Amino acid sequence: MIEKALTSADVEFVTTLHGEEQVSFHVLLQPRGEQADRLLRAIDDIALGELDDAVREGDTPEGDEAMTVGEKALEVSLAALRAAGAPAEGRLVDDHPLDALKGLVGEVGADEVIVLTDPHYVEEFFHRDWASRARHKVGVPVLKLFSHSKA
Repeated sequence: MIEKALTSADVEFVTTLHGEEQVSFHVLLQPRGEQADRLLRAIDDIALGELDDAVREGDTPEGDEAMTVGEKALEVSLAALRAAGAPAEGRLVDDHPLDALKGLVGEVGADEVIVLTDPHYVEEFFHRDWASRARHKVGVPVLKLFSHSKA
């Protein structure tokens, strides 16, 4: 589960996690504009020392515009995973991402879930981030990773 396009460092990281074992990826992307309110995102930016980003949170796409940005981010991410030699397919999530994740885990028989996002300190502190909540819902191990750099 991701919230923005994977960077090349992210792709290298997730495709090498299991060494030489062949893995396939089923990517769910919920655009960042849909997952948390602006205040929480701004607090995260401030906690990371990214004051300029905190000021620009109001410019983050929301609604239909976020979905269009999300479609592009998903396409880029899937192409990068495939270019790295990993079978990959994916879909956008516009509502209830953890329900979609649980459904996908059952549908494809996933062995584990990787949640790869920027840090979200407020949600993580209260264990309300995707990974913490998914651990109680999906029935398989959940690995929480932080994006290596800005997309």
